[in-house]
Amino acid sequence: MGFYVAQFLTGWADASGLFMVAVGLTLIFGVMRIVNFAHGSFYMVGAYTAYYLIAWLPSDGVSFWIGVLLAALIVGIIGVIVEMLLLRRLYHAPELFLLMGTFGIILIIQDLSRWLFGAEDLLGPRCPGLDGSVWIMGSLMPQYDLALIVAALLILGAIWMVLNRTRWGVLVRAATEDREMLSALGVNQGRLFTGVFFLGSFLTGLGGALQLPKGGADLLMDLNVIASAFVVVVVGGMGSIPGAYLAALIISELTAFGILVLPQSTLVMMFLVMAVVLVIRPYGLFGKAELAPHEPAGESGAVLKPASVRLKWLGAALVLGIILAPLFAGDFQLVLLIEIAILALASMSLYFMMGPGGMVSFGHAAFFGGGAYAAALMVYHLQTPMELALLLTPLAVGLLALIIGWFCVRLSGVYLAMLTLAFAQICWSIVFQWEEFTGGDDGILSIWPSDWAESRIVFYYLTMVLCTGGILAMRHLLFTPFGYTMRACRDSALRSASIGIYQKRHQWFAFAVAGAFAGLAGGIYVFSKGSVFPDEMAISRSFDFLLMVLLGGVETLSGPIAGAAAFTWLHDQISRFEFWQLVLGCIFIILVVAFPQGIAGFFSSKTERYFSEPTDE
Repeated sequence: MGFYVAQFLTGWADASGLFMVAVGLTLIFGVMRIVNFAHGSFYMVGAYTAYYLIAWLPSDGVSFWIGVLLAALIVGIIGVIVEMLLLRRLYHAPELFLLMGTFGIILIIQDLSRWLFGAEDLLGPRCPGLDGSVWIMGSLMPQYDLALIVAALLILGAIWMVLNRTRWGVLVRAATEDREMLSALGVNQGRLFTGVFFLGSFLTGLGGALQLPKGGADLLMDLNVIASAFVVVVVGGMGSIPGAYLAALIISELTAFGILVLPQSTLVMMFLVMAVVLVIRPYGLFGKAELAPHEPAGESGAVLKPASVRLKWLGAALVLGIILAPLFAGDFQLVLLIEIAILALASMSLYFMMGPGGMVSFGHAAFFGGGAYAAALMVYHLQTPMELALLLTPLAVGLLALIIGWFCVRLSGVYLAMLTLAFAQICWSIVFQWEEFTGGDDGILSIWPSDWAESRIVFYYLTMVLCTGGILAMRHLLFTPFGYTMRACRDSALRSASIGIYQKRHQWFAFAVAGAFAGLAGGIYVFSKGSVFPDEMAISRSFDFLLMVLLGGVETLSGPIAGAAAFTWLHDQISRFEFWQLVLGCIFIILVVAFPQGIAGFFSSKTERYFSEPTDE
């Protein structure tokens, strides 16, 4: 019995640490509606800063706690600087561009941390007075774990007091309900947002500092914690502080006891919990239905029109350039063009459901990686020829998208996006752990094109035909009655329903179409590389596609193509530098601030010659 009590307390301690990260995130989202992916970076900075402050302060009984509080305060100030210099400039931009801006911050902080703190993992100091263990019903329990449980409860109580017993807290709660009304009453929203961002950053810095004795500090802890924090926030209900605590407790306890029964489940337990909760309760345990967002004009309502004569000539010139490229390009340039075409098809499939369909996905890599694995498995286990594998792959992945989409289209907004992430992580865990069938972490090797397509030039032309055909097919669909209906559902679900249109059915079909074409892109990709690994289904790959769409612009059909080309070229050029993530992050932020409508959207707004359907035609 003592063992299970200790296991429960261990899970509770893990939940306390997770809550201290998630509480700041849920507070920021509840008030500011910002999906802040840089939150994990603040957590990492809090850990590193506390480590060096504790080492610098005199060695006595209180230096540890002084270092922890100072580190949290420094992270809070960094959060204020980020909010004032960057995020404040983007409040009137599409909300997804805030996500892209915070992703740029991740890259910048990652390289700055490597430069300032070094690349080696740091072993955290012990907490004076809490560095031993106590016996609980015959089992040893670390004193510091018990202290974390108490600290999290104190923080929960303190936040409740601030939000319910102070004027500032009343304003914060009012902002979560109706920001426009609060502004109409004369409340300074800018100052309120800055205060909320400071508190949220302070709390996550505090969480990073307090976990030092348990896990130390390393450069991967930002990305390792952010997915867990978002799962906790979504399961608890966006903006709900008690919900975040309960969700952290449920997830941590299930993980603590799940490892005893099925050790493999720990990789995906929290995503399984999130999927189940969101299917049963679409807005989390304590969440509320999202209000209709007040989006800037043009964010999602851009009017798409059939291609003009000028745009058709431009497309013909592009096709001619594709045909003639092998005459002037070397092998490396052809490889780069093949990759750009594949990623453009995958990005276009995400745009298809995200722009006209109005459904944001954080897990699109499930379909791209699923297509790569479907083709590779058919060749590896069934000796299927490349031609048949490329034919069957989109059908198989389209069926997978139908299954996943049936659950996802019941939700909207961030909840839909996070459910796609949950399913993507479940798919990733399957290919990662099913070693006998998928090769596990070693992947599947030696998946090459058929003999007739082994030539680099022949495979280049095959790729261009399939990718260009897929992009044009999706474009054509947008100008069919289904495409117009899909956009009508996006722009006004209420009016669409009033004339008898079943919105969810159209979204479900759009989900399946997007998944099928992403699967086709994945199938071509595996033959171009000759192998596939679980990384193609990882979270990072999903965000690559999201960044490509945002980089190109969500208001034009040309945006995904321009974004894929720019992203691939930038990554290829900048990755040669030592601190390439710092450079890439700065470029992302500059693009977001200077061109909030994306690369293609910017050019289309300035001239009638380039890439845009809404203004070009």
